[in-house]
Formats: sequence, C-alpha cells, structure tokens
Amino acid sequence: MKLAHLLRSEALKPFEVLSSAATEPAWETLDITGIAFDSRRVQPGHLFVCIPGFQTDGHDYAARAVESGAVAVMVEKVLEDLPAGVPQIKVDDARCRLGHLAARFFDYPASRLATVGITGTNGKTSTAFLCETVLSKADQAPGLIGTIRARVGDQDRTVQNTTPESSDLQELLADMVDAGNRSVVMEVSSHALALHRVAGIPFDVAVFTNLSQDHLDFHSSMEEYFETKKSLFTGLGQDWSRPAPPYAIINWDDPRAEDILRDLKVPYITYGFADGAHIQATDLEFSPEGSRFSVKTPVGDATCSLRLAGAFNVSNALAAIGVGLARRVELEEVVESLASLDGIPGRFELVREGQDFTVLVDYAHTPDGLENVLMAAREVTAGRLFVVFGCGGDRDVTKRPLMGGVAAKIADRVFLTSDNPRSEDPNLILHDIERGVLEVGDHVDYVKEPDREAAIAAAVRGARAGDTVVIAGKGHERVQVFADHKIVFDDRDVARRVICARLGKVQRNSSLSTANLLWTECRKPLRHLYRDHPYNIRNQGRAAL
Repeated sequence: MKLAHLLRSEALKPFEVLSSAATEPAWETLDITGIAFDSRRVQPGHLFVCIPGFQTDGHDYAARAVESGAVAVMVEKVLEDLPAGVPQIKVDDARCRLGHLAARFFDYPASRLATVGITGTNGKTSTAFLCETVLSKADQAPGLIGTIRARVGDQDRTVQNTTPESSDLQELLADMVDAGNRSVVMEVSSHALALHRVAGIPFDVAVFTNLSQDHLDFHSSMEEYFETKKSLFTGLGQDWSRPAPPYAIINWDDPRAEDILRDLKVPYITYGFADGAHIQATDLEFSPEGSRFSVKTPVGDATCSLRLAGAFNVSNALAAIGVGLARRVELEEVVESLASLDGIPGRFELVREGQDFTVLVDYAHTPDGLENVLMAAREVTAGRLFVVFGCGGDRDVTKRPLMGGVAAKIADRVFLTSDNPRSEDPNLILHDIERGVLEVGDHVDYVKEPDREAAIAAAVRGARAGDTVVIAGKGHERVQVFADHKIVFDDRDVARRVICARLGKVQRNSSLSTANLLWTECRKPLRHLYRDHPYNIRNQGRAAL
C-alpha cells in the first residue's frame, strides 16, 4: 500500500510529514509492506510507529527500526537522529492512531465481520466461550479473541494479552476474514480501551458483565476504571454504517448498570436474576458438574442446562442468551447450544481422577471473582471447603487483603501461596494477603506456603470424602512467572499428580506440551525449578514472614 493512500483516512488526520523527504513527491509513493510498533519485529518496507510506553519509549528505537528496514516512522516528536530522507509522520497520539492505521492497512477487516465485544471485571472469558458456542451453532462462523486463546477459522493461536495490541488485533481480524469467519467474539479489557487497542473496530454487540475492584495499579481510581469500561458503550453507533443498529447487553444485577444505560444511544437488552431484567433466570439448581435454571426472555421462556456450575456462570449464560437474541438466533437454538459447551479451561474446571472429594481449578484473581467461586463451591460441598490462592506480583496491591478476607470468611481452611510473583518477594505478597485474613479473626484456619506446588499438595492430601478443594488464581495458565524466569506450572497437572499418588494410580498425560512450552513460553533452562528460587521460604527461613 502506498504511504499516501495509507494516511488518507480522516481518522489519521491531522498529521504532518517531516524530514527532507517531505519536500519531495517520493514519500507519497513509498510502498508500505507492514506496520510495526516493536523494533524487533520490523521488516523491510515497514512503517514504524513510535509509541511512548510505561517503561520504554518507541522513539528511542526508531533508528534501530530504520536500520532493520523501516521506510517511514510515525512520531509524536521530531527525531534528529534518523537518516535524511526517512519520512517522519508527526501526530498527536501515536498509540491511538496505530489502531486506525492498522485498520486501514488491512482494509478494515472488522467491517466484514459481525463483532461482539465483552468487557467487565469478571466473566469475560466464560461469556466469550458461551457466545462463541451460540454463534457457531447458529452458523455465524465466529472467531474468538481472549485470555485463553485466539481462534482463527479452525485453528487456535496463543495471544500475549487478553486484547492484543491494535496492529496485531487488526491482523488477526484480517486472518479471520481470510479463513472464512463471518463474526468474531472478543474480550475487551480496560487496558485495551484505555490504550486504544480496539480503535477502528465498530462493535455490533457490546456486553457488560460486571464491575469490581481490579487493575488499580493501572487505573487511578474505581471511577476511572468504570469510565474506561463504559467507553465501549458510549462509543456504540458512532459513525455507524451497517443496516441494523448495534446492541448493548447489560448485567442488570450490577450497581453500575443504570449508569451505563443512562448514556446509551442504542438499543439494549438487560439480563440478571433481579426483577426488571429483560432476560431473567429463576429456579436455579446446582451440582459440581453443572447448573439448571429457567429463563424468561422477551421472545419466550425456556429451561436451560449448563455443564458449568455456579450462579456466576448462569449470569454469563444469560449474557450469551442476550447476544444470541441480538444476533437474531432463535431462543431454542441458543438454549441447545449452551447445553453443548463441555466446560472452559481453567474456569471452575473439575480435576477428576476417581477421588471421593472435589478439586476445582479457577482463574479467579479478584475479591469478587474469588467470592463468586467460593460461594458456588460451598453450594455443592457436603464437607469442608479448602482454598489455595495467592496474588500476582507487580499488580494491584490493594486487593490482596480483600481477597484474604473473602477466603477467610467463606472457606474452612485457607492456603496462602504464590501466584505469579514477578519481581516481588512472594513472602511480602503473602504478608499483604494475611492482613485481610487476620481482620476476620484469630479463629481462621490458614497456612502460608510460598511454594505453590507444596500448597496444592497439602490441600489435596488433607481433603476427605465430601470435601472440596478450590485452587484459584491461575486457571488455564501453564507457566509461573518470576522476576527473571518462568517455569512450567499448571495447577490442574499438579493436583492430578497429587491425587494419583494418593490413590496409587498412574497419572494420565499432562495437559502440557512440555518441550514446546518450555521453548515458546519459558525460554529458560529446566534448572530453574521452584525449589531453587531464592524467595522460597525453606531457603530463607520463617523470619521473613
């Protein structure tokens, strides 16, 4: 694509072309073969977009990008160290422009897909899987983009972020069009909205699941966090060119629902358990294997079965019903499709090896998410309820004692352990969580064990018939992240190994593809084992706590 043609979009204006090439017609006819924001990914013919980041500034790598073959650079400030003749396209917000630039480069792929965006603190992944199932059964050929994976055509791809950076996202959408997808379901994180990753994407349907505390290491306040989420809905219908209007699907049970509805300028459907919701669930029944409930909708009533347990998953299913109705799928077809989904990786996932107690693995990593999971587990537990969890390092520290308090109030025994410590000392993270446990009272039965494998093993070995062990925080994740390395780690495999050892069984195949995983995700030698980590309490002594 010619550079002049690429920059013709109204969404990219105003801009100014600088450098000596600006006076020559040649810059307009430059062939742009791709767009990059990471200098390590630049190929000959690329346009390099300089994005000021939180730790590094893309402007500092522009010269390296040119050396790698970039023929033009988009900047927020003029760079003096670039070779003469390299056009500098000066804009006011390079990150925002990147999305629109990539959309134009890939010929606006979202315009050829029915787009469903899901935002909220909890439930995005489960809702996305449920929506994908509904649209797939209705022959709308959905792609999927989210925390666990991206699905393009019939192939799965790994993604680094819940919502990829805008240029990567637009390329994914273009690949979906080429693969025959006619729709896409994507998780839209608050980071993606704040950082303009979904710029240039018109949404046909936008879903709000809920709002609770999270990401206050990124957002300055809960109000800012909410307003960021809300922007997905206030932007619906702007410059709309499709025949049918977009729809908003809103969780009526969330206190923030009315705040969103007040400023909506498009049709909407509410869902929930409370009276007044357009889509309402009643007569709920739960077991560890799933849920059953009645649903009332504007187009009729039905009985639904899910292979997903817990009231929170019923809520996610109601959102998917709303999406189905907005996409003109018959209610009967929606209900049939929901019943067909056989679980979601790392979301209230049962670990079954023939034991007489229940082990559940879930991604819950917020106070509200942990409460939902534990209350759902309590609902189907005849005996005691154990929980194993931690909090991620270099993330919102204010939620740590809140999560400790939630666990202490609901569970019979609490195992505090490491999540992904990243650059932080796991012992200090545990101390933060412990404060919330102690606020509940000195009667709480809890254990601090920074070695996550040891904590899981202790919980599983201590379970008796009728007990439930919830392992929370990491869910589907297959690595554990430390300051300078990663190790292969899957909660499900650890639990399975301990159960099999306890029962005297041979463990089934791991869910990991170890060799590939070590190379693609860990990129570190096998010698980096948890027991050798300097923060391990066995090496440090308990004085650190």
